Amino acid sequence: MANKKTSNSHKRSQTGTGMRRLASPVRRKKPSLAVRMLRRLPGWVRWAGGLCIAGLYVAFFYFIFVSSHGFRWRALYGSVNYPVGYDIHGIDVSHYQGHIDWELLRNQGRIDECPISFVIIKATEGSTQTDQNFERNYSMAREYGFLRGAYHFYTTQSSAADQARFFFSKVKLEKGDLPPVLDVEKKPKRQDKEAFKQGVLQWLRMAERYYGVKPILYTNYKFKLEYLNDSIFNQYPYWIAHYYVDSVEYQGQWKFWQHTDEGQLPGIKGNVDFNIYNGSYYDLQQMAIKN
Repeated sequence: MANKKTSNSHKRSQTGTGMRRLASPVRRKKPSLAVRMLRRLPGWVRWAGGLCIAGLYVAFFYFIFVSSHGFRWRALYGSVNYPVGYDIHGIDVSHYQGHIDWELLRNQGRIDECPISFVIIKATEGSTQTDQNFERNYSMAREYGFLRGAYHFYTTQSSAADQARFFFSKVKLEKGDLPPVLDVEKKPKRQDKEAFKQGVLQWLRMAERYYGVKPILYTNYKFKLEYLNDSIFNQYPYWIAHYYVDSVEYQGQWKFWQHTDEGQLPGIKGNVDFNIYNGSYYDLQQMAIKN
């Protein structure tokens, strides 16, 4: 037994020695140039960079999933909810809705079991762009018996006067049509608030003189509060864009509410904006152009 123990110990010693001879030193991978440069930066710089990246991520997430004009998680918001207590429903369309089957829309289109009462159609943008489907949509809306309107998308690339004149040249509103609509959603960073407001006001006043009726002002809830909340704008019918809320939080007077951009209707491929009018159909007709 003693000899066997000694022999085994000798073998273990030899084996261990052999393993030590064959083992290769572990070589650590050399850090990349970017990593080495990052390590050389002061700690506060690395922290500031990390916070900037986190801020950009949060801003991106908000724009895509939360903001009033971004994409949304259907699993989060669920299906379209219809405002309670309103019977007058309508839509607004542009070339984004593609070729609309107006007959199917007229015969089968229903929003919360109510017929579509009005359609507001994109006409122009800036001082040079006409929506490619405007003429057809505008003509077909009247042919199929909808109360129709036209809107201009206000931009920052040209003057308010040029944009107003361009809209007038393309949109011939007729008796029974809704007042012209000004869609305002962005303010240029290089322009101060007062100059921006004066430009919007100029377009509205020019349109009122030209068509003989007060134009409708469209913008989203937060934009209105920040840039167009002066009392002078309250004289114009307000069309508010405010999604995924049970009721309008705006405390002032309003006429239209765009409550979702994910509506679905027969005759329209893809999504379409749903709107309600805050009043009766008779009241809506009274807004229309008289001459």
